[in-house]
Order: sequence, then structure tokens, then C-alpha cells
Amino acid sequence: MPDQTAEQRFAVLAKRLTKAAGVTLGSGRRGFGSDALRVEGRIFAMVRGGHLILKLPRERVSDLLASREGAPFDAGKGRPMKEWVMVSPTSDARWLSLAEEARAFVAGDGR
Repeated sequence: MPDQTAEQRFAVLAKRLTKAAGVTLGSGRRGFGSDALRVEGRIFAMVRGGHLILKLPRERVSDLLASREGAPFDAGKGRPMKEWVMVSPTSDARWLSLAEEARAFVAGDGR
């Protein structure tokens, strides 16, 4: 739905992903990742500044950067994080597939 904000789209995504085993939304604390999707307590997806932020393998991040589907993510430390990428709003299905990929990576399903 084009009129939705990134936060609204993320809420829909979160509702779907929290049905999976071990996936939760939020940490109950304030600060970085307080409203992020987690698997077994580890962050794999969040929304910031209208972008979906995902934790993926370095090689996958490089691929997304090279294709311009993603942009480097800097958590305010002055340099990009190697296993994190920002994805601009695309289709809801694309956000979901990338978030599922991030969940699997963080959960250790694909390592």
C-alpha cells in the first residue's frame, strides 16, 4: 500500500514474522534496537528513517550494495556496519523476503 509509512509497513511485517518460533518485537528497554525484531534475543530487523535495516552476511550486504537495492547502515559511529544494510521501501513482498533471510541468518539457520 503506497500511502503507508515505513513504520506502518514494518508493523505489518512484524505481525507476520512474530508468528515464527523465537521471534519477538522489542526488548522492553530503551535505546538501540528497542523496537526491533529479534530472534532468540538477537536483532535481525528494524526500521529507521523510512528504511528497513537488516542484519545479513557480509557477502549478501555487499551484493545488495552493488545492486543499489541497499545502502550502508551506520549506527552513528561514523562508519558502516559490515553485516547491516538499509533497504529503501520496495514491495511488501521484498521487505518480507529480505527480513526472513535476515531472521534465518541471525538464527543460524543458514550458517
